[in-house]
Amino acid sequence: MSQFSFRSELLRTLQERDFIYQVTDGEALDAFCLKGKITGYIGFDATANSLQVGNLSAIMLLRWMQKLGHTPIVLLGGGTSRVGDPSFRQTSRPLASLDQIRENIQGIARIFSCLLNFEKIANRALLLNNEDWLVPLRYVDFLRDYGCHFTVNRMLSFESVKTRLDREEPLSFLEFNYMLMQAYDFYYLHENYACSLQMGGSDQWGNIVNGVELTRKLTRVPVFGLTAPLVTNAAGQKMGKTAEGAVWLNGNMLLPYDYWQFWRNTDDRDVGRYLKKFTDLPLDDIQRLAQLSGNEINEAKKILADEATAMVHGRDVLEGIHAAAGSVFLKEERDDSALPSLALPVARLPMSLADLFVLANLCESKGEFKRLVAGKGASFQNEIIENPKQTIAQKDFSNGYVFLSLGKKRHVKVVLTKS
Repeated sequence: MSQFSFRSELLRTLQERDFIYQVTDGEALDAFCLKGKITGYIGFDATANSLQVGNLSAIMLLRWMQKLGHTPIVLLGGGTSRVGDPSFRQTSRPLASLDQIRENIQGIARIFSCLLNFEKIANRALLLNNEDWLVPLRYVDFLRDYGCHFTVNRMLSFESVKTRLDREEPLSFLEFNYMLMQAYDFYYLHENYACSLQMGGSDQWGNIVNGVELTRKLTRVPVFGLTAPLVTNAAGQKMGKTAEGAVWLNGNMLLPYDYWQFWRNTDDRDVGRYLKKFTDLPLDDIQRLAQLSGNEINEAKKILADEATAMVHGRDVLEGIHAAAGSVFLKEERDDSALPSLALPVARLPMSLADLFVLANLCESKGEFKRLVAGKGASFQNEIIENPKQTIAQKDFSNGYVFLSLGKKRHVKVVLTKS
């Protein structure tokens, strides 16, 4: 597909940024996009309380759709998660409880608030849950109306299924039904939301093709599928897998500072590719940054880290992150007399560190303090503050004073007084 020159702005942009791996009918989809705005969706099953950085490639497809005037649908798999996607898995996925699935759905839904615009605009993003239409289906009616459009021969031909069977691993009938359910999703979204495009990662090709074929058979109108390639790093490893574990998108599972550091530590050889895929920067700027070498490439890595982090966590976390990244947090010796000081009456203790930072003019509000802590930009007694609700008591003033720090350059000596 990389050899085909698209004319529509959407497909041309996706191609230029290396997002297109497979398309069910590239020329027809290109012509369809040229006629006007379209609606497309991607499904996300609730297998954890957060998505991972490996999901970003698919999410960026939705983001670029909206940026270019089309309507993106985020489909949360409250229904399909009850069955489990067998695609390219060595064994059956353990089934989560219904309560856990719903909790995971809530966690995943929070991720998209920064990535997409759900406000009342012409092409506002939609957030849907397939539990709403899959669970009420009557099974016998479902089999009669839709099962007749699938053949076992065709389903067995998909690579995701063949891989499991070639290893002689069991493929349960429950998992086999997943293909029918996901295919029905596309048909339902087409009929109720005028959705004409299903997208996803390359591992979803078989499921996407099923949905395209079912919808075409039932409606006799053109619909399409598109996948993005699996993203690997320069070493050939799956992008986002680290020795420390998964790189989660939710801030409560991975601090924004650690997320920023993941991008900051990108291999020199990957910087250009990642800037294209995971930022909104213009391609001319990316080309310039990708050509940097030696120590200069570190500036490109910082820009990559800033843009990728701001996209997921908001740009207001960057100040604290920058302060933490450039700080030694007062580990070296210093001249205490040169520091600004604050007199704190003992009667005011205990006190939250948030209030103390505001009192010391190191931040303007508790909300700003919370963001600084999230970005590891605040420290107390030379130690990074991890808990934004941490309090301070008289026992902490063993020497009669304590030190507060904001990044590398702003420090305050708090002296305890009797009144």
